[in-house]
Amino acid sequence: MAGGTEGGSGDGRGHAAGDGPAGRDTRERGGRIGALSAPAPAQRAAVARHFERGSGGYPEALESLADPPACVHVWGGAVPEHDVCAAIVGSRAATPYGLAIAGRLARDLAAAGVTVVSGLARGIDSAAHAGALAAGGRTLAVIASGFEKIAAGEPARLAADIVRSGAVLSEVGEGGPFGKGAFVKRNRLIAALAAVTVVVEATEDGGGLTTAAAARAIGRTLLAVPGDLDRPASRGTLELLRTGARVCGDAADVLAAMPPLPVRDTDPDARLRAGLRDSPLTTEALAEAAGLGVEEALARLWRLQLCGLAESHPGGRWTARRPR
Repeated sequence: MAGGTEGGSGDGRGHAAGDGPAGRDTRERGGRIGALSAPAPAQRAAVARHFERGSGGYPEALESLADPPACVHVWGGAVPEHDVCAAIVGSRAATPYGLAIAGRLARDLAAAGVTVVSGLARGIDSAAHAGALAAGGRTLAVIASGFEKIAAGEPARLAADIVRSGAVLSEVGEGGPFGKGAFVKRNRLIAALAAVTVVVEATEDGGGLTTAAAARAIGRTLLAVPGDLDRPASRGTLELLRTGARVCGDAADVLAAMPPLPVRDTDPDARLRAGLRDSPLTTEALAEAAGLGVEEALARLWRLQLCGLAESHPGGRWTARRPR
């Protein structure tokens, strides 16, 4: 989740770090495994660009923070505007339910054109990144250390995949994480880089709650996924719901909390979504507006319904699904 070691803890007590490209090249470094230096292929290949505050390429969304970083380091592609991004965070010790929800939310949001932001920790974070990648979408990992400090194994492999189709960002160019509060500092960046933050699972003192607090502090919309009341991993999200967070049941709830996404002419699903209204329209009318055949439009509409983005009605008619 947003907290813990990069590729490790998501509770603010330690996690594995990873960063992606942007600006000036960094030298190749090796990862540490115990007392041995073992460079992972992803870590050797990653080259960072560096953006100082006030320069071109520095994410404007970070200016909403009371303490914007003086410089950010990016591995991979460009960092998108925050209004097309949604953060998905939660517990490192996630339940199977939490992992499934995080993966599905990320997959559906990525398919809708949203960039998924998270912290590369085990559990909910990793499930969110993997879900976005599985949909062929973009994801942004925010870490608390230099890229070379990402843990070997699955975290490094995931970071390599993210760098190829998204980006990894850190305010730490090399080494780290530094200090007990490193992951709490990292979590404020996650909140700032997204239009909305979704907490999937969190214990009463989980790191995801620090991301939620950061989102609230800068006026970003906060959502929480309801969970089993008997599970410790649901206690933090329950408290968020009690204190005003919106309920998140599916991707449609997240999209409803975001600014309208740009419609990409090359994306047939985006064209179909743009044609959906509150009043029912026939499959044929939607297909014609999207420039698709009726059979293809129908198949895509059924998929959008499974994602919670469309609703079917008698007579082969469709509407945009309203958030609950």
